[in-house]
Amino acid sequence: MTVARAQFTPDIREWHAWLEPVEISEASTEQQAALEEGGPHVKNSEFGRLLVRDVASMRERGKLLNQIMYGNGGLPRAERELAATAESLRNGCVYCYSVHARLYIQLTKQAETIAALRAHGFDAALDARQRAIVDFSVKLATTPPTADGADIASLRSAGLTDFEILDLVHVVAIFAWATRVLQTLGSSAVIKPFTQTEEP
Repeated sequence: MTVARAQFTPDIREWHAWLEPVEISEASTEQQAALEEGGPHVKNSEFGRLLVRDVASMRERGKLLNQIMYGNGGLPRAERELAATAESLRNGCVYCYSVHARLYIQLTKQAETIAALRAHGFDAALDARQRAIVDFSVKLATTPPTADGADIASLRSAGLTDFEILDLVHVVAIFAWATRVLQTLGSSAVIKPFTQTEEP
């Protein structure tokens, strides 16, 4: 399915599951504990309440995701969000795109980067480091991936260290997985326009 580029916005979206999420009032003690561990954004989302049907995998996913996106070292947080934004655009997940584009804007105050991607797709004018990150993210997000050693060399030429490159691979890989899960299990709709004054 091809998604019109105009649907990719940083506006706030709500995701709705096609399978039945667990109701908080009916959750087991273990499920309730796992939802509490995930925090309010997990507990109050249909996605979190759907994933908690498999408590063990939800907990492992949460630990891995938190380490990749918030761990010390590797890419700056904003560049992780840029990579996830590019992956989401490539794989057609408007929900994930809205989340990561919004976070990138909040972290960098560079709405023009996201606006360029929305207007021109992967042909958008970007600086050399952004271009290397976006191009690599798009190639790695493709199934099967088309990224190769030449792309690693391009990342190094753009100034990325080997640790940052490894981090970038982790970010794109986990969100390529996440977009497939989200797109397979539900759909989303805009519920609120995004304003840049909101904090990340």
